[in-house]
Amino acid sequence: MRYMIINKADADTEAGRMVSQQVAEGVGKVVDDLTKAGVLLFAEGVHRSALGARVKVAGGKRTVTDGPFAETKELIGGIIVVDVRTRDEAVEWAARLAEVLGNEVEVRRVVEEADFAPDAGVFQS
Repeated sequence: MRYMIINKADADTEAGRMVSQQVAEGVGKVVDDLTKAGVLLFAEGVHRSALGARVKVAGGKRTVTDGPFAETKELIGGIIVVDVRTRDEAVEWAARLAEVLGNEVEVRRVVEEADFAPDAGVFQS
């Protein structure tokens, strides 16, 4: 099962400040360990929201809103996608990342083709 581990942006990342050397090394260690465990699919950070945009299309009209965006704690700072056997395994890796970052991270299961099977039980009607 694939899971996305999402770390949130904060005031420093939204200001374009680099994380501390200690955090960078800690995240690098987690990524190295994920690689050695053979579960890492990819890991990427994203730039501050001031360099991004939100795009909405409704009724055939496109609206583009340039960043920065409010609600910093709701913005994504980076993602790691892993392929693990269980949700608990994903949570264990997420806990290691959260400890290094000193911040909450979120774990979300990635939708896969098998999830659309009638007996998958993932979606609720």
